[in-house]
Amino acid sequence: MNDLTSKRFKDSLQEAIDLFNNQKWYEAHDAFEDIWNDLVGDERQIVQGILQVSVSQFHLNKGNLNGAMILLGEGLGRIKNKVSEDLEIDLILFCSSLESLLNKLHTKSSLNQSDVPFLKKIKR
Repeated sequence: MNDLTSKRFKDSLQEAIDLFNNQKWYEAHDAFEDIWNDLVGDERQIVQGILQVSVSQFHLNKGNLNGAMILLGEGLGRIKNKVSEDLEIDLILFCSSLESLLNKLHTKSSLNQSDVPFLKKIKR
């Protein structure tokens, strides 16, 4: 699946994004992992970061604040400053929301629905 422009890749990526955006964290993790296995370079790092964010949200929902913060920080670190037009994900917006969420978790601030990570597609 190294051809990021193939229909198969695009369909798999869209399915993973939909699972993530519907807060099906465990399923999103599995879907992104299937994609991640065949990637290289920045795309591999970005998808691994999204995997870690998915797991962080799973931990957060289970009340494991420490695990959530660790994985959220690691995921953000993998994604930040990476570029991939082929994934068609707004990484700047995503990283900004992750930084805000991580800050709220560190300061134990109240969270609301707008703090839930979301992957926004960009048009090419």
